[in-house]
Amino acid sequence: MNENELSLNTSQDIGEVKISADVITVIAHTVASEVEGVSSMSSGIADNISSVLGRKTSSKGVKVDITDKGVVIDFYIVVDYGARIPDVAWRIQERVKSAVESMSGMHVNAINIHVQGVSFDKNAKEAHKTDASTKQS
Repeated sequence: MNENELSLNTSQDIGEVKISADVITVIAHTVASEVEGVSSMSSGIADNISSVLGRKTSSKGVKVDITDKGVVIDFYIVVDYGARIPDVAWRIQERVKSAVESMSGMHVNAINIHVQGVSFDKNAKEAHKTDASTKQS
């Protein structure tokens, strides 16, 4: 069995189900990206090496480790300016844990959030819209 897969025993013993770490990564990335206050996912050193090697990853900013005891997920995120970071992190942890456990049947041991930066883009766009509407008046 590949180290990036977990084999789940079925109750009827008609076969086994293997879930790749890539599947968990895609689920986690999708759910976390939809959390309010998350501006983007930050690429880590592994993503940078993958891009140099020509591999495309939709898992930018997410690292998944699967062990016999469960799943550990690390997120590397950039938050929107003005967002309360502990609340954003808690929402990511809560929603990702729920999604991964319900979709895969795997137990999530830990979800670690690494805030890599703050994005001012959202506020710049809103300020531009406000300026444009003020000029039209």
